[in-house]
This record gives sequence, structure tokens and C-alpha cells, in this order.
Amino acid sequence: MFRGASAINLDTKGRIAIPVRYREPLQLEHQGRIVITVDIQSACLLLYPIHEWELIEAKLLKLSDTDKTQRSLKRMLLGYAHEVELDGNGRILLPPPLRQYANLDKRIMLVGQLNKFELWDEQAWLQQIDECQETIRSEELANNERLADFSL
Repeated sequence: MFRGASAINLDTKGRIAIPVRYREPLQLEHQGRIVITVDIQSACLLLYPIHEWELIEAKLLKLSDTDKTQRSLKRMLLGYAHEVELDGNGRILLPPPLRQYANLDKRIMLVGQLNKFELWDEQAWLQQIDECQETIRSEELANNERLADFSL
């Protein structure tokens, strides 16, 4: 399970170093293989360990090629999907189209989301956190059926 936010750097070749605490689980459980694709709701990237991505692909395979919305979803997620592998230094290469999609510059944030990571431009991440806090403050959480029994 991946959790926490890590500030990392994008090097001049378009590579990022995965934090050390995640490298061993990625190597042991997923042979260091990761699939990177776009988030269809935010200007960030999604990084899935290969076995998690295979579950997504199975769901995508069941979608229709004749329904415009379903086909669009498949085009975005699969069209941008790139499989990468951790190198000997725990780095992965982010292909240029993916870097452009998420407006990634030198300073980026790797954010654990249990079964995957999100990858954000640092400034976009800070703005996203502000928006998340505002949403949580403005919503009546008890009125949200899925959150009604959620407590910390």
C-alpha cells in the first residue's frame, strides 16, 4: 500500500527517482514494472504497479467501442499508457507526452493513493490540496452516504 506525499525532482532527461521506501515492494511484488497514464479528472498522472494496472485493463476490455463515452475513456487511458521499469537506481522515465499532459517541471509531488500513485506538478498539488480542504469544509459529510459512518 502506498501512502504519503513525497517531493521529488524531475531530472533533465525526464526521469524521477521513486522514494526508497517504495522500491522494494515494487521490485518484489511487481518486478519493478509500472504503468503510467493520465488522470481523466485532474491534470496529474497515475502510476500503477503492473498487477494493479492489469485489473484496470480487464475493466477497460469490457467497455464498448461503439459507445462514445466509453470509447473516449479507453482512448485516453490506454492511449497515454506507458509501461516503464525501475532502473538500477530506482528511477523511471516519464515520456514527454505524459510530462506535457500534467505540466510537469522540475519540482513534482508523488502522492500515494493505496494501490497507485498520483504524480503532480508541485504548484498544482498545493492548489489541489487547497481545493480538497475547501470541498471537505463545505460539504456536509454526514449527508454523503459513503462517508456517513466514516470517522477518524
